[in-house]
Amino acid sequence: MMQPKMKVVLIEPEIPFNTGSIGRTCVALNLELILIGQLGFSLESPLVARSGTRYWKFVEINLYESWNEFLVKRSPLEEQLYFFEEDGLKSIYEPSYHPEAYLVFGCESKGLPISLRESVKDRTFSIPIRNKAVKSLNLSNAATAVVYQAMRDYL
Repeated sequence: MMQPKMKVVLIEPEIPFNTGSIGRTCVALNLELILIGQLGFSLESPLVARSGTRYWKFVEINLYESWNEFLVKRSPLEEQLYFFEEDGLKSIYEPSYHPEAYLVFGCESKGLPISLRESVKDRTFSIPIRNKAVKSLNLSNAATAVVYQAMRDYL
């Protein structure tokens, strides 16, 4: 079975606990964690390490100052990019994920930047939520659900 090298991409994450928890998931599945833009915390914060527990030191992490820098340095193919937003046009269950997918999430309070959202509507997916009283899921929970769905053919 092919070993995927998927990546979780967080654009301007704000909450250290979410990033730490997502980092722990990345370690568990041998995924890279990419952080883009201004972070709402320091990566040296004990809060990040606490939520990543003893695994934080094993996170394969890369930082980029902007989305444009990420695009220039990584040159991802369009079919490798998957964006996740509460109003995504398709369900996370629809695609067959590229083994080197970039799973892209926005920040906790605003989601993906508006300028980016407009240009990637056809590549934006959502996690089904049955109860309309719930608008969205916690970022770390959403990322974990997506990662396991994306890797379903590779686990």
